[in-house]
Amino acid sequence: QVQLVESGGGLVQAGGSLRVSCAASGRTFSRYAMGWFRQAPGKEREFVAHISWSGGSTYYADSVKGRFTISRDNAKNTVYLQMNSLQPEDTTVYYCAAKALPIVTTTPANYAFWGQGTQVTVTS
Repeated sequence: QVQLVESGGGLVQAGGSLRVSCAASGRTFSRYAMGWFRQAPGKEREFVAHISWSGGSTYYADSVKGRFTISRDNAKNTVYLQMNSLQPEDTTVYYCAAKALPIVTTTPANYAFWGQGTQVTVTS
């Protein structure tokens, strides 16, 4: 079992930056690949970024590539999402998720554990 808690969301102006964090419980955090997703009201959950268990491999949605960076610190049981050049369309709730399978997957159903989400609002 892995419990995930996101933090760091907030309000930022367009063009600004924000870093959200996801703290995991348990001593097996380093065995899980991690992902970030986002979901706006009435829309499907959208894949944002994926990072391998070691942190050596990352993968991004086209919509955030070059602007967002996913990273992890296994010693701190934490995964991060650094978001730069934020735009109003990035406004939504961001979720972190964990899965045991090492392969990259953008499908929410393939992730076993989820956090409660953190709100990011970008004003124009």
